[in-house]
Amino acid sequence: MIDVLTIEREFGSGAGTIAQKLADRLGWSLWDRQITCEIARRLKCDVKAVEQREEKLDSTFYRLAKIFMRGSFEESYTGGGLELLDAESLSHNFEHVIKDIASKGNCVIVGRAAPWFLRDRPDTFHVFIFAPYEEKLRRLMALGHTREAAEHMLETVDQERAAFIKRYYNKSWPQRDLYHLMINSKVGDRVVMDMILSEMNMLDRALSKPHSA
Repeated sequence: MIDVLTIEREFGSGAGTIAQKLADRLGWSLWDRQITCEIARRLKCDVKAVEQREEKLDSTFYRLAKIFMRGSFEESYTGGGLELLDAESLSHNFEHVIKDIASKGNCVIVGRAAPWFLRDRPDTFHVFIFAPYEEKLRRLMALGHTREAAEHMLETVDQERAAFIKRYYNKSWPQRDLYHLMINSKVGDRVVMDMILSEMNMLDRALSKPHSA
């Protein structure tokens, strides 16, 4: 029985809102920013510090600073989990947290390479949501972003995600063979939700049928 739904997405495609609506309809827990909060709790550090580095490569400055920190005070430093807050360590933390979440079932997980970490679980349905540039721009501006800010984010965020996945998992983003369904959100949130749930139910029925000899 499928009881885990992962949603990977292009930035600005509305996937966060769709994921929330799906979780509400299914009565499942939503894990999006909550993953960030959980990692911050485990590392005993500030949520904003994790947000600044998740799904992004470390800046050249940060990587150099980390190199120089090693061998000086890092090994004896115990305050706030700072020595753990780089992209490489976060990539490992994502895996542990996401697998723990999935083991409890009845959840919708957004991003953070969840389709890759959970690729071998038969109880998990994987979706990728995308949209044309103008649709993503419209959605971001509807959320209150200026056109200039929205255009900048559309130019950079997905590039950073792709670079993060390539660097730390040696995979292309998006890796199409991971997904049961890839859908264009321009058709509207309700249509996207109905299609996801319909495909989930169809797969659920197929998996529950006994295999013939």
